Amino acid sequence: METQLRWDVIAAARALNQRGLNQGTSGNISVRHGGTVLITPTGLAFDDLTPEHIAAIDLTGTVVKGTAKPSSEWRMHTGIYRARPDVQAVVHAHPPHTTALACLRQDIPPFHYMVAVAGGSSIRCAPYATYGTAELAEAAVQALHERTACLLANHGLLTIGITLDKAMYVAQEVETLARQYLLACQAGTPVLLSEAEMDDVLDRFADYGK
Repeated sequence: METQLRWDVIAAARALNQRGLNQGTSGNISVRHGGTVLITPTGLAFDDLTPEHIAAIDLTGTVVKGTAKPSSEWRMHTGIYRARPDVQAVVHAHPPHTTALACLRQDIPPFHYMVAVAGGSSIRCAPYATYGTAELAEAAVQALHERTACLLANHGLLTIGITLDKAMYVAQEVETLARQYLLACQAGTPVLLSEAEMDDVLDRFADYGK
């Protein structure tokens, strides 16, 4: 089971780059495994990863298995798992369009009903904090309140899910939304959906695919 989860993390990390959601060795992925977190290591190319490279840490960041050094963003991952018992996977990446909006420190507003894919009527942008810090972890937790995605100011994208597949799906959807929003803003001023209209979508999404 644990070995398969490690391979799942590696496959997802490689998929980020293959899908244009990430580049180089930036970005990181983790899954919850019992009382531990399996997380990508720092500074290693995803194509070179093997299961032994995936660090196993506890919720304080202490390495409990293996010799790999965990991602520099381990505080953000463990902070989310502590705050959100429902979360089983965390995906962090630097997709081009989402990151562009994050550098503008803009939320993604309800310009399209699919904004509800992240659990609310907007996708928040967390305030800026230096990468790898406890301050960034806290900002991310706050921005993810009742959400499954947020932007990180001047940084990138963060998504969570009850499975790794769900977190990856939301990452792809949010990047698509960011691109669409930027295109709409270039053409004019997007017309935003009302709170009532978004509430209706959220109600419909509650049992979508179930």
